[in-house]
Amino acid sequence: MTDASDESVPSRQRRRFPGISSRAYEHPADRSALVALRRLSGFDTVFKALSGLLPERSLRLLFLSDSVRVSDAQFTHLNDMLRDACYILDLRKVPPMYVTQDPRPNAMCIGLDEPIIVVTTGLVELLDEEEMRAVVGHEVGHALSGHSVYRTILLFLTNLALKVAWIPLGNVAIMAIVTALREWFRKSELSADRAGLLVGQDLRASMRGLMKIAGGNHLHEMNVDAFLAQADEYEKSGDLRDSVLKILNVLPRTHPFTTVRAAELKKWSETRDFQRLMDGHYPKCDEDKDTSVTDSFRESATHYADTVRTSKDPLMKLVGDIAGGAGDLGGKLRDRFTGGGGSGSGGPSGGGARSSGTTDGSEQQRWPKDPGEPGSGS
Repeated sequence: MTDASDESVPSRQRRRFPGISSRAYEHPADRSALVALRRLSGFDTVFKALSGLLPERSLRLLFLSDSVRVSDAQFTHLNDMLRDACYILDLRKVPPMYVTQDPRPNAMCIGLDEPIIVVTTGLVELLDEEEMRAVVGHEVGHALSGHSVYRTILLFLTNLALKVAWIPLGNVAIMAIVTALREWFRKSELSADRAGLLVGQDLRASMRGLMKIAGGNHLHEMNVDAFLAQADEYEKSGDLRDSVLKILNVLPRTHPFTTVRAAELKKWSETRDFQRLMDGHYPKCDEDKDTSVTDSFRESATHYADTVRTSKDPLMKLVGDIAGGAGDLGGKLRDRFTGGGGSGSGGPSGGGARSSGTTDGSEQQRWPKDPGEPGSGS
């Protein structure tokens, strides 16, 4: 890897964040999990010990031999974007980046010892410069947060689950871990989307990129506001049966749905926290060692409580009613499962578009394919 400080300046004027901690943009659920893991005694040692079981060296050699490494001589525009992203987020070491032939738009950041970034030709051909800049920033955000370590473990375990599926109960134990990692992973994608916005500093470009990942290179046929309206409709539509189906659809996946990602990113861009960050007020990486696990978990709990309170999803509304001691819970439950009962049947009013899911369910692929579904763009 090279030093990001050498001749690394953005191609247009953007705000830089010297010494920024990944805590500045991490989703509350993502952040609390990572803080707890980082503070566990011996956690790093255990994960490093696993590196002997993972074909990471083989994976690096594979990309080196069968993909194109981004550099001053190859894919120079991507190399400039990568160095810009590392400069803006103050990531001192620029991760190696490869372009691999694959018509499906996708990108990933993996590696235990050192992260590497891989983008597909499908993604490079789909996105324009500003949209691609947000994706590169997204992957650099993964690297800065240390997500590549856990992502590599998820890759390995997903692949292992396929190999031991024939062993009684063997697959069950592994998939329990995989399911937990995927829940964290979905939140980590929301974190990385925020990092992409900090790098690109162009919300419309981030929105366009997500729309293209969902609907292809047909911007003249798409509309950002209508796209965001889909996320709102997805969350509040249906009854409790639909809420259960949403959960079942989410479980095997690693990425949130693109409409939901767009809505989450837009909502974060309108918060006071984002404005303060853009004004230069943010947590610094040299303060990470003093981070309180309790405070992080409290913030995460507050976030989920707010999600339940403001969600338009019927199931989340019911949970809020139960927590608030609402009466006639049996009737509410019956009405929302059957779609009856007047106001109890539809999506309750309220703000916010909260949900998680992914673009499709093709994450279980042969190594070294990314467990994220094609078209995830991250």
